[in-house]
Amino acid sequence: MYSTDFGMFRFCIADTEHDWREGTEQYRFIEQCLASVDRQKQPWLIFLAHRVLGYSSSSFYAQEGSFAEPMGRDDLQKLWQKYKVDIAMYGHVHNYERTCPIYQNVCTNEEKRYYNGVLNGTIHVVAGGGGASLAEFTTINTKWSIFKDYDYGFVKLTAFDHSNLLFEYKKSRDGKVYDSFRISRSYRDILACTVDSCPRSTLAS
Repeated sequence: MYSTDFGMFRFCIADTEHDWREGTEQYRFIEQCLASVDRQKQPWLIFLAHRVLGYSSSSFYAQEGSFAEPMGRDDLQKLWQKYKVDIAMYGHVHNYERTCPIYQNVCTNEEKRYYNGVLNGTIHVVAGGGGASLAEFTTINTKWSIFKDYDYGFVKLTAFDHSNLLFEYKKSRDGKVYDSFRISRSYRDILACTVDSCPRSTLAS
């Protein structure tokens, strides 16, 4: 587990061979990484891990019934939502897949390619088509899945500035773009409260 800043990006990288659940050392590290970023300097917050802790339509995860590592997102989704993680990316599954912005199994934005303003959730990407045998997708209709590709490929992130991000998925065989989306927003959008992203208040507080 480690973190790194690159230009306008903050990357928080988890070690999926060790416990990531709430109360562990790694959970505390992940929260510290997400909480400590200055979104005025690094507005684009990316979570990375090898095994899929978010969402995947691969057949072997579907057989588990969790569509991810068992207990993968149970605790971490609270952190992704609280600190407004833009994209969570994984390997391990040898294919490509992108979800809608999602929180607690529910799509939080109906847009598919151009996101303007608050996402209200995190976009999850499996980019595991770097080599080895490809992994089959389940035949179950996973409504949160926007794009799937049973092929080898890679992804590219381009931050044009603090308000505009381009995500591209390219096939290895020709380098052409087969899936993409854009995010356009202001710093005010990052500060905006969404479900479970701001402290709960009561009439007494």
